[in-house]
Amino acid sequence: MYISLDKPEDVNAEIIRIRTVGKRSVPVIVITPQEAKANAPAVLWLHGGGYFSGLKEMVYMSRAIDLVRALGAVVVAPGYTLSFVKPYPAAVEDSYAALKWLDLNASRYGANTNTIIVGGESAGGGLAAAVCMMARDRGEIKVALQLPLYPMIDNLETSSSRNNHGKIWNSRRNRFAWRMYLRKNAKSEAEPYAAPARQKDYRNLPPCYTFVSSGEPFYAETLNFVENLKQAGVYAEADVYDTDIHSFDMLYPELDISVKARERFIEKVSVIISERN
Repeated sequence: MYISLDKPEDVNAEIIRIRTVGKRSVPVIVITPQEAKANAPAVLWLHGGGYFSGLKEMVYMSRAIDLVRALGAVVVAPGYTLSFVKPYPAAVEDSYAALKWLDLNASRYGANTNTIIVGGESAGGGLAAAVCMMARDRGEIKVALQLPLYPMIDNLETSSSRNNHGKIWNSRRNRFAWRMYLRKNAKSEAEPYAAPARQKDYRNLPPCYTFVSSGEPFYAETLNFVENLKQAGVYAEADVYDTDIHSFDMLYPELDISVKARERFIEKVSVIISERN
């Protein structure tokens, strides 16, 4: 396993603070390419960690860095409030505030705010899906593409999360994480911004690309999310990789499937953006 939270040498980064809800503010990493590219996308990227852990610096080992390198993207990665400090809705409110900041400020960094992408991994993927639902419902920001990678979106157990003993993430950790995030509502019919799998109306959500491993807890909920988008007439696609390692692309970047996932990710994002511009 390889974990590095250091900034790669081939990108620029600065840390700022933004105001979210009430008197709360959160730190945000703004990542830019060393050489700007025309019509580069503006990306909000949300880190994983089960909603209760994780760091904004995880963006440096995520697929967001691929977007900076390949597409010249400007990436905003907030250190949203973790659930052990405040439960739902603090994290999603912070994430949506970061999206609004990105929409207002990305052009200063050379990004095209007509191509806003929202993505993240694991719990960050769940937040990405929720933020896109908020953006649609509030009508304030147009999101061009969502990239919720192996997202943590269903607080109710599925066929793949019920009795899972996969590496990195499993049923026991998943139950604990939902209890921390939703507290007494962890086993109830949560609202979609808390658990996006509870969404009933998928119409007019942004197109979606994701990938997931076949043996991890989030396999079933990821494919169900994609199918629900398709049924609502929204473009959605998921690639499945044969492993039981959650976050394999970040934690084991040397694996053949990790290399393939990275290449496929950039290929799909590039095609989707070009087709919609």
